[in-house]
Amino acid sequence: MTIKRLGHRYIDSESGVTLDTWFSRSNEAIPRSCLAQKVGLINSDFIEVEIESIDDAPKSTEEAYLRLHLLSECAVKPNEINLEGVFGLLNNVAWTSAGPVLPSKVDALRGLIAEENHQLNVTSIDKFPRMTDYVIPEGVRIGNADRIRLGAHLASGTTVMHEGFVNFNAGTLGDSMVEGRISAGVLVGKNSDIGGGASIMGTLSGGGKQVISIGEKSLLGANAGLGISLGSECIVESGLYLTAGSKVKTPDGEIVSARELSGQSGLLYRRHSQTGAIEAIVIKKALWGGLNADLHSND
Repeated sequence: MTIKRLGHRYIDSESGVTLDTWFSRSNEAIPRSCLAQKVGLINSDFIEVEIESIDDAPKSTEEAYLRLHLLSECAVKPNEINLEGVFGLLNNVAWTSAGPVLPSKVDALRGLIAEENHQLNVTSIDKFPRMTDYVIPEGVRIGNADRIRLGAHLASGTTVMHEGFVNFNAGTLGDSMVEGRISAGVLVGKNSDIGGGASIMGTLSGGGKQVISIGEKSLLGANAGLGISLGSECIVESGLYLTAGSKVKTPDGEIVSARELSGQSGLLYRRHSQTGAIEAIVIKKALWGGLNADLHSND
């Protein structure tokens, strides 16, 4: 599958380094402007970028940005597009209210725009910008846009609360409540809830190449952690960090590593209130009320 899009690129005027590339959904030549360009620190142009195959690794900064756009536009799902080497292709950028510049140019920018009556804000210094500065997903609510990186995949019906975080190449597949952390590579199924302070181990946070997913109608409790995949209609109790090596008592009374239960549906993971041992209990009916449909109608 060949994908060809027209992008608007910002370039450091001194070094020629690509700072970013923005692709309009309409594929039209829509220009951008910013104070950093006005004072000559950066230049801009239009560039046509082609991806010959999403299975091949990206070859340029511009192509890496297109792949991140495709994820945030929900044109592809996480782990369906090759992002190998993306960190080496993206430059570390100071993302400012006057436009993107190299971190070493922030002080120069501050002086050059002094006559512009503009209070300069530096929102982050990172290889990845905020998703909402590039892509606005449909049917989504986001409490704090600083916590959503470009390349996050947020399906319609997703609500990300103020403490929620979604990394690139990760996200949701349908109505979801995100109050915790969805790390790189992680997929969350429809009608699932990531509780406040909860964390899911991703491919960049100790999970290696193991891709972790959560099925539909599952609940990761507040301040819980997850290092295995959950099937559908599962619950991890609040405060329980379940790693692949955690020893779990199964419904049959056997003690196994949690990785042996990875992907199974209909289980409640909890600690015994007296012994502290982790137990997996079969859920015979829904133990939580599920998502509030009114909260996830984000028209």
